[in-house]
Amino acid sequence: MTTLSVAGPRPRPDAAGRPRVLLAPVTITPSKPLTPSHLKGLLWTDVMYRATRPLADVTYRYSHTTYHRTEQTLGFWEFLDRGRGATDYDDFTEERIGELYVAFRAAERAPAQALLPYAEAAERGWVHPVSTRVLRLWSRHYAALGLHDPGLLRHQPPGLGLDAALERLTGLGMCLDQREVGGPAYLDLTRFGLPLRRLVTADGRPNYLACALRELIPLAPDFDEVVLLYDHELDSDYAQLERVLTVLGPRVRRVALGRVPIEGRIRSARHGGWRGLHAGALIDAARAEHHEDAVRLGMRLYFIAVLGPGRQQSFRSDLLLQCVRRAARLLDAAGADPDGTALQDRLAQHRKDHLHVNPYRLTSHLLGKRRTAPADDLLRTVFL
Repeated sequence: MTTLSVAGPRPRPDAAGRPRVLLAPVTITPSKPLTPSHLKGLLWTDVMYRATRPLADVTYRYSHTTYHRTEQTLGFWEFLDRGRGATDYDDFTEERIGELYVAFRAAERAPAQALLPYAEAAERGWVHPVSTRVLRLWSRHYAALGLHDPGLLRHQPPGLGLDAALERLTGLGMCLDQREVGGPAYLDLTRFGLPLRRLVTADGRPNYLACALRELIPLAPDFDEVVLLYDHELDSDYAQLERVLTVLGPRVRRVALGRVPIEGRIRSARHGGWRGLHAGALIDAARAEHHEDAVRLGMRLYFIAVLGPGRQQSFRSDLLLQCVRRAARLLDAAGADPDGTALQDRLAQHRKDHLHVNPYRLTSHLLGKRRTAPADDLLRTVFL
């Protein structure tokens, strides 16, 4: 059996001597409204980021540029241009764009050659107007919810090209590359008991995992801990990603979140069904009766503490509004920490054996019975 060596030097702490944490959540394809499942992931990530920052040097890496190369994005762009030509999308709603995406997913896929110009343009920073429109709308939702914007509209290319990433994997003994003979390229972790996973099709299409490796392989060695937040349905791919990144030096933590069922059913956004249940509609409904801070805190109470990490509970708008009302009462009662404990010490109680703060433990703490009123510094730093 081949012995794998750790690549590169061990991470160095920041100037304040704190550990370094890379937060890398799964991205959402900019082609549809943000559903309850999307909101859950975004709010979990935001609380983790903001709660960990007082304790560590945290990098929040969320690059749409990296994942535009996937077929579901390039194919959508090609589908629209082929069927609609030079359409002006500036006035399109998320729902209308989402309907177009549903139509695309139901249509026959385009040949790889048709996507090549889009892939080359995306590598140079070009974004189709339809996705630019979606990202601008999402930016408004981020602002309304007080979410940290990690660069939705910025060009943030990955550190490695596709060929370079595959070469790096080959050097680690983790790649079966058959492209020279007209075949696909695979991530090969069979020595660890994991199955072969195709990264690039025979006609040159990289999947999401290939794009993630392009981004995270060059970043991971500079951190003490890498936290991967993702949809539970992607657990197999993220187990493979964890194995690769661990070889590069950092401790890797996987945080899998269950999707939010709608009326007892879990459906992919590719099938639609978001009318009245997407971020814009939910924010508008909550803001009609409550002030901004109550909406921000209430959304976090519901999607993190009430729904939890699993997928057992269906979405309920009445419970969401109850959480917003509860948030308003918590904000009215907030004051200084009664024990005088420093914020960093209070946050550190929710870390266990990892460097990042657990959003569920921290947020659930606010709803515990017989709890004293929450401290204002915690609310302002983490939840608002």
